[in-house]
Amino acid sequence: MSQSYNRGLVEDFGRWREFSAGMWAWIFHKFTGWMLIGYLFTHIAVLSSALTGPDAYTGTIQGLESLFLIRVLEVGLLAVAVFHILNGLRLLMVDLGIGLESQDRSFYASLVITGAITVASVPTFLQGVGI
Repeated sequence: MSQSYNRGLVEDFGRWREFSAGMWAWIFHKFTGWMLIGYLFTHIAVLSSALTGPDAYTGTIQGLESLFLIRVLEVGLLAVAVFHILNGLRLLMVDLGIGLESQDRSFYASLVITGAITVASVPTFLQGVGI
């Protein structure tokens, strides 16, 4: 005889409070990985404009860089890449047996470092854009 378990509804957002730091690290790492894959395809699409000639590529880049939204998305890309790298290094250390006792703290540290780098980069990415 089989037994079934009530696992709750997907819409039961109260369950998200039960997630530990490790689960959030896993979710963020997967999310940032998919975001980087999406960026890769977008990057290839923009680079393909060079196939029609250097003027088309230059025009495409200048047109994109003049948009405020693109500059904001570049800041987001930096945040995604930095977190993915830092969390990947954290996972590598855990796999090597280093810092097993401080996994939660290292996850929080990667979030804080990502935030600091991202905030510090905002003036660089937004320079020359008329806001």
